[in-house]
Order: sequence, then C-alpha cells, then structure tokens
Amino acid sequence: MQKFGYFAMLVFTIFGSFWLEIFIKVKVLKRIKLALKKIAPVALLFLIWDAYAIKSGHWHFDTKQIVGIYGPGKIPIEEYLFFLIVPIAAIMTIEAVVKVRKQYGDEL
Repeated sequence: MQKFGYFAMLVFTIFGSFWLEIFIKVKVLKRIKLALKKIAPVALLFLIWDAYAIKSGHWHFDTKQIVGIYGPGKIPIEEYLFFLIVPIAAIMTIEAVVKVRKQYGDEL
C-alpha cells in the first residue's frame, strides 16, 4: 500500500480542492485550456530541473512510495501529475477565496 503514497497525496489534493468547482462554482475546469497554457511553461521548467537533479544524483524519489512508471527524464508519473493537479488545485482555491470575499465582503 505504501507504493501508492505519492498518488494518495495527489488524491488528497483533488478531494481537498476540486469540491470548490462543484459547491462554490469557481469554474476553473471550464477554463482548463487557459489554465493549462499558464501552467505548462512553469511545469516544463520544473520537470527539466527534476530530470537534471535526478541525473546528477541531487535527489531521487522513494521507490517504496511510487508505482514505478516513469516518463522522460526518469521522472515518476506521479511527479508529472503533481505539476498538473497542484497548480489547478491552487487556482481553484484562489478563485474560491476571491468569489467568497466578493460575496460576503467585510462580513468575514
């Protein structure tokens, strides 16, 4: 079960933020193409950095906590998903705060 540790963190992130799409109606997923255009360049830079750090021996991923599927640069699939899921969750959270503050203003 430990093999799914990284995936579990990603699932927790999804459950922790993606409900905002349904209940607060932040509509981030309706603008997913725009979000991905903004996320992609930054994610690419971090993935290049990951690949370099792995190749150089600066860091590694605990093989006990990942499923063992690797993409380019010997980067685990979970890391690729991290750079997609976490930024989208962050955008949803920010959008929710903005929407709630507009709705309730100084009452908070």
